[in-house]
Amino acid sequence: MTNASATVLDEVGNTLLAAASNLLATEGAGALTVRRMAADAGMSTMNVYSRFGGKNGVVEHLFLRGFELLAAGMNAIERTDDPLADLQACGRSYRRFALDHPTLYSVMFERVVPDYEPSPAALASGLATLQQLADRLQRCMDAGVIRRAPPLHAAAMVWATCHGAVSLELKQKLAVAVDWEAVFLEATDAVIRGLGR
Repeated sequence: MTNASATVLDEVGNTLLAAASNLLATEGAGALTVRRMAADAGMSTMNVYSRFGGKNGVVEHLFLRGFELLAAGMNAIERTDDPLADLQACGRSYRRFALDHPTLYSVMFERVVPDYEPSPAALASGLATLQQLADRLQRCMDAGVIRRAPPLHAAAMVWATCHGAVSLELKQKLAVAVDWEAVFLEATDAVIRGLGR
């Protein structure tokens, strides 16, 4: 990670992040103001400015924290003698992250705060996570279980499939007749099998 990593925050900073995340989850981006974040955290607005520079700095840390957690989940998957199974485990890790952290997921991928633009450092953290997936795909290519392709391109295809399936799952809570886990697993398996041709 970069020096902008969300993990360097103190307790006050983490309390402010929690307040911001809760506001986004319960009231949406319109409620995300410096005054509301500070009030909900039980502190002055100066704490927001001194640690984050303002609202967008808070959102930046949520963005970074999300990619830290996503990367950590992927890193936690131990490499086995079966690179294809390891790749599929990465997909399941992505879904778990999205379901466990829907607010962070929305900050990272859905522009839930429309006026926030990720910094170059934040974008680099996202690209580094995509590179982790590309490295897993490269192992599969080296093992001959999928065809050769530019690894980042292949990673983008797999990620797009994961993202599409899990985004629909997060938005379609009322579609109880759909087994979203099965949809996710079958869709990602289909794109991986397609890479094997």
